[in-house]
This record gives sequence, C-alpha cells and structure tokens, in this order.
Amino acid sequence: MKYLDEFSDPVLAGKLVEQIHAVTTQPWSMMEVCGGQTHSIIRHGIDQLLPEGVEMIHGPGCPVCVTPLEIIDKALAIAQQPGVIFCSFGDMLRVPGSSEDLFSIKSAGGDVRVVYSPLDALKLARENPDRQVVFFGIGFETTAPANAMTVYQAKKQGIPNFSLLVSHVLVPPAMAAIMDSPKCRVQAFLAAGHVCSVMGTSEYPALTEKYKVPIVVTGFEPLDILEGIRRTVIQLESGRHELENAYSRAVTAEGNLPAMAMLRDVFEVTDRTWRGIGMIPQSGWKLSERYAEYDAEARFSVTDIHTDESALCRSGEVLQGLIKPHECAAFGKECTPRKPLGATMVSSEGACAAYYTYRRLDHLELSETRLVDSR
Repeated sequence: MKYLDEFSDPVLAGKLVEQIHAVTTQPWSMMEVCGGQTHSIIRHGIDQLLPEGVEMIHGPGCPVCVTPLEIIDKALAIAQQPGVIFCSFGDMLRVPGSSEDLFSIKSAGGDVRVVYSPLDALKLARENPDRQVVFFGIGFETTAPANAMTVYQAKKQGIPNFSLLVSHVLVPPAMAAIMDSPKCRVQAFLAAGHVCSVMGTSEYPALTEKYKVPIVVTGFEPLDILEGIRRTVIQLESGRHELENAYSRAVTAEGNLPAMAMLRDVFEVTDRTWRGIGMIPQSGWKLSERYAEYDAEARFSVTDIHTDESALCRSGEVLQGLIKPHECAAFGKECTPRKPLGATMVSSEGACAAYYTYRRLDHLELSETRLVDSR
C-alpha cells in the first residue's frame, strides 16, 4: 500500500540501522515527542535495534494522556446534566475521571455520543435546537484547527446551543518545560511531524539554540523514525544542535497558513495544566474573547471543579521520560487497559498501553522473577 509499505521496507530499515550503529560512539538519550511515534517504536521494536546506550525516552505527545483529570471530571459533570448531548471522539470515553468515565455516564442514561468530526457535533446542535450540544475538544496543534473551524461555523451560522470544552495544548512550551526540569535526561528530540505540518517549524530553532539540543522533525512509519534517529545521532556525535526536517513530504517551514489563521482567530494562548506534569505557562489554548460564549466550562458552571491526580499512578513520570512504563509498580497489575489507573494506559497512543500491548510484559515478568529470586 502506497505510503505504508514503502516506509516499512525491511531492507531499507536494515540499512538505516547499520548507519546508526556505524556513527554511534557513545550513549545518547533522545525523546520522541508524539505518542504515535512511541506506538510505532514499540510495535516495530525499533528501540531494540539501536546501539546499546541509545535510549528512546517516550515524551508527552499523546493528547489523551496529557488531558488533566480535572478536565475529565468537568466533562463528566457536563455530560450528566439534563438536556445535554455530550460528543467526543471514542478514545476519551474510557478515560477515567475521579470516580467514573463517560461510558459510565452513558450507561446510566446520559446522552454521550461518539462522533468522527467536531462538525458532526455542530450538525447535532442544528438538528436539536432544544438541546445543548457539547464537543470535547482536546489535543495538540493537530486537532485544534478543526475545532476552531467548528466554533467559527457555529458563530457564523448562529447556532447558540453548541459549545466546546477546550483542553488544547502546545508542543514547544512542553519541550521547553522538559528541558528546564532539573531531572531532564533528554539530549535531543524527534519532533512530531503532524504538529509541524500544521504549525511549521519556525518555533524550533529558538529551542535548539537555547537548550543546545538537536531537533529533527520526524514522521511515524518505521523508516521515518529510523531516519529521524539517524539524523539525530549524527548531530549529537558531531556536537551540532540544529533543526532538521526529515518529514519533508508533509512538513514545510511555514506550515498550514489558513489553519494557523483560523487558530489565531478562535483561540488565544493560555496557561495549561498537563496531566502528570503540572501547569506549563503559555502551553495551551482557550477560546478568545470573540468566541467566549461558546466556552462549555463557563456555560455549565464547572470552572470551580478542581481535582488532584492519583498518588498511585506514575504516568506523570512516564510522560516526563523519568521512568519506563514497566518501572511503575502498578503496571500490568492494578493498572491494565481493562482497568486503567492513568490515561497513559487508556489511550492507544499512551506509552503504558503500547508497552502492555506489544511486548513489555516481559519486563514485568522479569521484574517479578527478580523479586522472587531476591526474597
């Protein structure tokens, strides 16, 4: 299949792996920013093909994973209200709040619906003028343009019973926060190609210069990721810290200008809390003053809901690259895809779910064996 098979060619992958081994002379730690990249790395065993000491740190690039518990609780509170049709993409329905999830609300009689586009929610609002229709707008710069367009259309078409629960976050401020952490082990980044396809690459040279780290814009297929790693290792070995675009078939320096114009019109930058990381200044979007009437938090008076994260779940440390998923004591035991404690196990792009799905239970079994042996 075009654009899939040709970027999974095992012969070419082998050549890239050989080149990475050939240029590597010392250990390096690099972070893939996107959860889709994490999923591909674990699924294809790419990290196991790398030279010893070259470590992939799984970053906070899964939109479901970084959505704070507090926002989930706000979604639950809105979805329970009479007369509300609460719309979301399917991956948010199983994300646990403090006590339940959207599936629970739905099974208890709440009108929770899975949609495939925010415009589907707008259509529902148009067809049900006596109901309030809310869309759960989460994610990075990739999903934000469609949500911005939906709010723009709601205003343009005069549809007052539509609103957006916003939890959009921005990648570059999160990368800066990771580098500012005193525990940071990241020496380079594989930037998320789909984010850059929207926003371009203009925000990254400042990060490479400030933190002296290479940033390579990378795609999601096996050859994309191996090429990103190859370019990154070459920079690290040569002492360079530059921005490179290894995903030029989708990413241009200027990005998607119409999408960016729509984002600037509908949203404005604000401080955002990231699950497991905490508040990062200027790392998210909220509706701008011009579209404030479509803010679901204000419309349903849930702005006062504040929630603490679970003390048992260590997804925050996973998201910061401080531990691997199997190093959490709850991994595969109290926390599984059927009974997730944190969003990194719920989301198909979450690092914990990727480890659980593909092979990293071996680590759990090994750890348990070592534990028994040590007794």
